[in-house]
Amino acid sequence: MGILMILFTLLGGITLSAQSSINGTLSRKAGTLETTLLTFLTGTMFLAIMIIFWGQGNLLAILEAPKWQLSAAFLGTLYLLLTVMAVPRIGVIATSISGIIGQLVIGMLIDHFGWFDSLVITLDMKRSFALLFMIIALYFIYKGNKRSREQALSIKQN
Repeated sequence: MGILMILFTLLGGITLSAQSSINGTLSRKAGTLETTLLTFLTGTMFLAIMIIFWGQGNLLAILEAPKWQLSAAFLGTLYLLLTVMAVPRIGVIATSISGIIGQLVIGMLIDHFGWFDSLVITLDMKRSFALLFMIIALYFIYKGNKRSREQALSIKQN
């Protein structure tokens, strides 16, 4: 079952990058906020249909949750909005790696301190090096993007 979850997560990453690219392009024509709204409206309709046919929980239980847990909805919206803004400016790969680095940083802090009642996994050198290598990868990808953009502008001007 673990390998299946890894494959599902990989598929989720693939769809997230494709969605980021498409949303970035759409936002140039429709606008950033409008594109983000379309994504959430479509997602709402899709999930409503899934809940009708396969839902097993109690949707009204959301109203009984602690208020801090409801902040997750805002955080997801903010993530999508910032991604839609970033893709047209720095590209899909730089945006994706930046998001992953942000996830790694907060994930390592959450694991280390056991925030939100999560499993405690201490921050060690291996995890620190993994984060460092991701930051180095972002540096090289961003520099490569910048060089490619400059070359494209040079070709257009000639």
